[in-house]
Amino acid sequence: MDCVPVYDGCRIQVKEPRRLRKGELVILGRTEDGSEGIYVHPNHPNGFNAEKEMKDVFAFRTGRSRETAFSRDYDELYDILRHDRDHGKIVWVMGPAFAFDHDAREAFSALIANGYVDAVLAGNALATHDLEAAWLGTALGQNIYTTELQPNGHYNHLDTINRVKQCGGITDFIKQENIDNGIIYSCEKYGIPYVLAGSIRDDGPLPPVIGNAYEAQDRMRDVVRDATTVLCLATTLHSIAVGNMTPSYRVMPDGQIREVYFYCVDISEFTANKLSDRGSLSAKGVVTNVQDFIVTISKGLLRR
Repeated sequence: MDCVPVYDGCRIQVKEPRRLRKGELVILGRTEDGSEGIYVHPNHPNGFNAEKEMKDVFAFRTGRSRETAFSRDYDELYDILRHDRDHGKIVWVMGPAFAFDHDAREAFSALIANGYVDAVLAGNALATHDLEAAWLGTALGQNIYTTELQPNGHYNHLDTINRVKQCGGITDFIKQENIDNGIIYSCEKYGIPYVLAGSIRDDGPLPPVIGNAYEAQDRMRDVVRDATTVLCLATTLHSIAVGNMTPSYRVMPDGQIREVYFYCVDISEFTANKLSDRGSLSAKGVVTNVQDFIVTISKGLLRR
């Protein structure tokens, strides 16, 4: 998405417009039948799993909404994640909602510990509130288990950011404050790379947050370039951004061409379905509370 094909005389490269150089040959065909150099696969948008056309033109509930049955999606995800744990790369794109719930943090930490996470893409909020939860037991001043607001708790995330800066970074903060739980702690413990992309409204932000938009975009592209499964959870802007960066297929080391599975999970139907409106036609939406989603996924994958 948002790139152009460039012919260098030997092969075709896909480049971002900001990386184009004067004199490069950009393929400009606008038809999809190959007559102007661009050929679009005419089958179902997801050519790896073309669905048969429905016999009945009129039918109820053909979209994906809060009324959709997602049981099959969970079963498919269990199979995909178990396979890609050993044969692929699983990237999680996360909003801060996980850090607000004790069970969600525990569930995702368990997924990290059991090899179901190869990289995390997020923003300042997820890391800040997750570290706040690990250090002070709150997220934005609210207890992550009882949901009770703590006295002057609205200062807690700022105190966390300042303390991380005083320690010299997240790694030293974890050591000096004896942090032993949470998403960021688990990433550090198991060597899972995470990219924190900044926004114009960030508090602080934490030292590792990348404030330069292009630098953050480059780092995110490096992560998703070889991903085989991407799950975007409760973050509209990051989901759309990563959706635009992620190819629909990947050529594996053995030469096999396989689909990149892409899921967008959100309690908002708007967010869960927006990726397809932005051109990421292979993205599948799941409308549910992401905290419940990650707990269910963890239980399904780790059950004995």
